[in-house]
Amino acid sequence: MAQQYFITGIGTGIGKTITSAIITEKLKADYWKPIQSGDLAQSDSMTIESLISNNQTVIHSETYRLTQPLSPHLSAKIDGIEIELNNFQLPKTENHLIVEGAGGLMVPLNDKALILDLVKYLKLEVIVVSQHYLGSINHTLLTINTLKQHNMSIRGIIFNGEENLESQSYILNYSDIKHLGNIPTLRNIDKLNVIEAGKNITL
Repeated sequence: MAQQYFITGIGTGIGKTITSAIITEKLKADYWKPIQSGDLAQSDSMTIESLISNNQTVIHSETYRLTQPLSPHLSAKIDGIEIELNNFQLPKTENHLIVEGAGGLMVPLNDKALILDLVKYLKLEVIVVSQHYLGSINHTLLTINTLKQHNMSIRGIIFNGEENLESQSYILNYSDIKHLGNIPTLRNIDKLNVIEAGKNITL
């Protein structure tokens, strides 16, 4: 049975795209970024494409391509459009599918909807990407708690970057969610590193 996961982070710049690339390559899955906000000349979809080695992955087109590197609701407003949840439809595929979010769960899409609402609308199991820094325990547990409060399925958590075993242990013990693995700090991100990093992930 095909696996479908929504990749969310505990904030912006946590490593959702590199994590998405690693899982996409590991599963030879399709990839979809529903909302690209800014960096259209070097989008996340383009980054994924450049890091994939297999010949099975299909990169599906974004539903919204917004010109400003801002929160989706504001970028959409500047572009003169409004993001609507009913415009999102999962790509038709029989392959595994990795869906990458924008920022964290509470990032606004419009005046009433958040990324959280998009995940609920798409009915996908969630993989949380965390990274260690001062305050990351709080941000990670808030993200996990929000998912649990909304009765959403959590596949597990991946820690990206420099290890902090004390923080990691606390998060795993307190949240009681599955540890899917660690992605080491990658100084040079290329296809080989993506393949190697996938060996550390268990889905």
